[in-house]
Amino acid sequence: MAATIKDVAALAQVSVGTVSRYLNGYEVSETNKRKIDEAIRRLDFKLNPVARSLKTSKSMTVAVVVPALANIFSMSIIEGIERHLDQYGYSVIVCDSQSDVQKEKSKLQFVKDKYVDGVVIMPTGSDGTHITEVLGDELPAVLMDRLVEDVKLDAVLVDNVNAVYQAVERLITLGHRRIGMITGPKDIYTAKERQEGYRRVFVDYNLPIDENLIRYGDYTEDTGYKLMSEFMRLDCPPTAVFVANYEMTIGAIMAVNEFGIQIPDQLSLIGFDQLELSKLIKPSLSVVVQPMAEIGQKAAEMLYQRMRGNCDNFPQVIRLKAHFIEGQSIKRL
Repeated sequence: MAATIKDVAALAQVSVGTVSRYLNGYEVSETNKRKIDEAIRRLDFKLNPVARSLKTSKSMTVAVVVPALANIFSMSIIEGIERHLDQYGYSVIVCDSQSDVQKEKSKLQFVKDKYVDGVVIMPTGSDGTHITEVLGDELPAVLMDRLVEDVKLDAVLVDNVNAVYQAVERLITLGHRRIGMITGPKDIYTAKERQEGYRRVFVDYNLPIDENLIRYGDYTEDTGYKLMSEFMRLDCPPTAVFVANYEMTIGAIMAVNEFGIQIPDQLSLIGFDQLELSKLIKPSLSVVVQPMAEIGQKAAEMLYQRMRGNCDNFPQVIRLKAHFIEGQSIKRL
């Protein structure tokens, strides 16, 4: 016969209520936690999730909806969310909206129908009315990486403006004036912020902005390759290029290699996100690095507090710092 919560409580020498609280993600003392874990291990106790959801009205699952799964940024954040919520006994359902608003809406309806206890969303587009239309006011939800209009929800963001400002400012202080930017779609919040950082530094240094040096991609390798190739074919190409996400950085580097361009002698280059990428490329790549694991952890913790009924400071926006790390891929003119 399978072990029960009563068996676990008896072996751990704690009350059934204490075991129940622990299994449902509530805090218990470290001593009791160790005793319960040991009892669960010895009894090979398996909690029936269906029975638990019927008793507690909780499924102990959380959904994460992102625009692209084949994306190192999304996967790193999902890993941070899953690791943080695992300590409270939650499982994670991951859905890919494929950067399509209608698919995002259908994915949100799907996870709501699965009776998830909360949702973390990296939204597609700039309008979020469909989010509240589907989720309503009862299901806790947290936005991450992007804000959207007409939505009153908690959010975990990155200070893209100042991070990009710092990177482009470094190029300007090294004498660069023709600085290209490969950025994301015009309607995406992060792309707008990164472009704002680029434009702001030119304004502050009283320098003209060449609109032909701002190219809009879709955060994929293909557009990074295509847009960098376009820069290289200009009669007067940029002396430096800033690329505003990881996948487009990879594509841009592929184009640079194909054109036989030497970095930094012929082109200064700043990429985005992965510090590990900087170490793999020679010369080492200068990058803007986001705290990806922390984004996931903060979003998970915020959602967990809302699922427990904590309504303080709603809606709350947490903005984390990104950092410019200089490698050997930029030089003084």
